[in-house]
Amino acid sequence: MYTVNIEKMCGCAKQDKELNLPQSFESAEEAEYTALKIANHMNKDYCKKHRFHIEKEESNFTIKLELSCKQ
Repeated sequence: MYTVNIEKMCGCAKQDKELNLPQSFESAEEAEYTALKIANHMNKDYCKKHRFHIEKEESNFTIKLELSCKQ
């Protein structure tokens, strides 16, 4: 079982009604695809105060955030 989760919920993530995490998947490929899709959505549609990237840790794909240089 593979899990997609977010490390820390920023204000935009807390307000996103479509964000449904954590999620579990049978395959690593499906989990990775979903994690990348969510991170891309967050980078594109959120306020740009943070950047989001994926880190794989064993069977977990974690969406992590860092402060963005753009504001």
